[in-house]
Amino acid sequence: MAGSTIGNLFKIVTWGESHGAALGVVIDGCPSGISLCEQDIQEYLDRRKPGKTAISTPRKEDDTVEILSGVFEGKTTGTPISMLVRNQTQRSKDYTNIAGSYRPGHADFTFDAKYGFRDYRGGGRSSGRETIGRVAAGAVAMKLLHSLGVQITAYTKSIGPIEIDPLSFDASLIQTTPTCMPDANASVKAESYLLECMKQYDSCGGVIECVVKNLPAGLGDPVFDKLDANLAKSILSIGGVKAFEIGDGIQASNKKGSENNDSFTLKENKIVKATNHSGGTLGGISDGDDVILRAHFKPTPSIFQVQNTVDKSGNEIDLKIEGRHDPVIVPRAVVVVEAMTALTIVDLLLSNMSSRMDSILQFYKK
Repeated sequence: MAGSTIGNLFKIVTWGESHGAALGVVIDGCPSGISLCEQDIQEYLDRRKPGKTAISTPRKEDDTVEILSGVFEGKTTGTPISMLVRNQTQRSKDYTNIAGSYRPGHADFTFDAKYGFRDYRGGGRSSGRETIGRVAAGAVAMKLLHSLGVQITAYTKSIGPIEIDPLSFDASLIQTTPTCMPDANASVKAESYLLECMKQYDSCGGVIECVVKNLPAGLGDPVFDKLDANLAKSILSIGGVKAFEIGDGIQASNKKGSENNDSFTLKENKIVKATNHSGGTLGGISDGDDVILRAHFKPTPSIFQVQNTVDKSGNEIDLKIEGRHDPVIVPRAVVVVEAMTALTIVDLLLSNMSSRMDSILQFYKK
């Protein structure tokens, strides 16, 4: 299977299936000398693991990470970093009734169309558990970014029709509310809405917003490797994401140029923008302002209502999905959006080091 690799210099390959023995990732191109231990990774994996709240799947997994290579005496060695997380509570029997049929909203049909077979146990490679490898690799990328002062923070902007109030924004709530909303009142409303969805054996979607602070100007290339284009590919590669925005996003299409342009000004002898409609990028290159992006997630396709579908023989049937599923993907995907953003930015930062001769001379002529 192609397509399990992303990145050019800081490159990752994820592997494993939802109901296999384990899942994991190999990072190639990580610089040596970064302090790294399993607890650094575990903090991020704990944010995405299942079974933590009433609005997540009841599947219980410790998601304990093991670092197999690439770290010696607490520091990265510059060689490939291999990490794995073992599956412990697979219940493959929950999927026997869909072995020969196609679940609406899932990749069952398209997998069969491409490969001629599929792993029906939890979706195989198309399962949300594939993101374990992304988050583990993203934790390493975040360590590198922290050393440069770059900060990445993602949070739930909306769940269904419930949206946070920017005036009530409290970053300390992101990792304490079950919804990952930085607005206590909106979180309570969203929880109530989700519980109602669950009573109706239904699910809902939502939006994750991510902000990157302290990113230097000049990151990204002006044609195919634009910063926003690379971020779009990374975010849209996350299962369940159906739309990507940066800056004002789709709202920019309703504005006049005079409303959308960000004026430049001088502040403390530094060129800055008076507004940030662009979301931190101009011409595909970072402009030194906050990078602001949004990922729009569809409703969880596994719902417990009877649905119409067909089996592999083309017979129309009624299907009722069993198993343990999230009523909403968004809260557990917040850390995944952070991870994919971090991986994209680290890869571009490393690439950017060779874009100017003075940078090369500064590195080699010491």
